[in-house]
Amino acid sequence: MLGLKLRTDPRWVRIVESGIGEILTDHAWCEQKAALNAMNLITQNPEYPELVTDMLAIVQEEMAHFHRVHEIIKARGFRLGRQGKDEYVNALFHFMKKDGSRQASLVDRLLFAALIEARSCERFRVLSEHIHDAELAAFYGELMVSEAGHYHVFLGHARKYGIDMDVEARWKQWLDYEDELVANYGKGKAVHG
Repeated sequence: MLGLKLRTDPRWVRIVESGIGEILTDHAWCEQKAALNAMNLITQNPEYPELVTDMLAIVQEEMAHFHRVHEIIKARGFRLGRQGKDEYVNALFHFMKKDGSRQASLVDRLLFAALIEARSCERFRVLSEHIHDAELAAFYGELMVSEAGHYHVFLGHARKYGIDMDVEARWKQWLDYEDELVANYGKGKAVHG
């Protein structure tokens, strides 16, 4: 699915179901961080009008998702907890190349974002297919489609702006790294945990 090599074990959903308030809080903050990442791409790359337009749409959609998750949290009598560390995303961030040209940095940032969206999409698929809560199953099915769209936007822009680079080879490196990394996850009450 979306180039990912390792699928999430559906038994992870039982862990999620034992802490719905925790997963919803983590999910809300994931949406906020995704919006912030898109805003940072705008701030750092205003010279690319198509990128700015697409990132603005993603910012709006991610913040709408944050709002929807927050409404679900409130409706279920939970409170939005504090933002926690996302070790998975932090590990991916450290894999990102920090040297090289601005263009190479942009491409790597876009691949980083595409990979997070791909894994989120895959996790939302697992939730939509295996969670016993019908409302959340439908919600995560809807968000799975949205995350897949974001994945394609980020990967498409990486390919567009990486014309002087071997974007496919770098994307394969990202996928290989994520394959090793994600084997340590899928055991916690977090979207990427």
